[in-house]
Amino acid sequence: MAAGLKVPEMALRVCVVPLALASLWEMATNAQADDTYGEVKFSDLSGFSYLVGVNAVTAAYAVASILLSSFKPLARYGWVILVMDQASAYLLVTSASAAAELLQLARRGEREVSWGEVCSYFGRFCGKATVSLALHAAALACFVALSLVSAFRVFSSTPCHLPPDADADGQPKHAQAQEEQVRYH
Repeated sequence: MAAGLKVPEMALRVCVVPLALASLWEMATNAQADDTYGEVKFSDLSGFSYLVGVNAVTAAYAVASILLSSFKPLARYGWVILVMDQASAYLLVTSASAAAELLQLARRGEREVSWGEVCSYFGRFCGKATVSLALHAAALACFVALSLVSAFRVFSSTPCHLPPDADADGQPKHAQAQEEQVRYH
């Protein structure tokens, strides 16, 4: 891997840990009670529980990848790291989507299915969910960047196996000469 990418890659991996843990903490401690409407907790909503679980997994993976790189260069495990970075980014996308949908329903409701908005009653709950989702989105941005760096590292170190006498399409130049001879004769 290019030496110039090692520091930014490690910085992104380090940044993921506090972002994911802060998002996890903000959501996992999210609960609010109302005398009229009862209590709402993050665990009552599967999309928010999924967000907490994905944050735990991605933070653990980020720590593991940091520790792994302390002992062996990540380049030795390029394909594994690329797949894991991609998987983490996809998990973060799906959990962000699920949580954003719940938050949107809580803020606006859905008249077609008779769901009313609840953020006017549980404003603190919605506020903490919004902060958690924003932190989650920042962790996602880090993993998107990590996926690009990992892909660059893997594909730039993969040798190109074109014959030395090949043209831009990978065809041997002598094959072109033979085709031209056949056309003119």
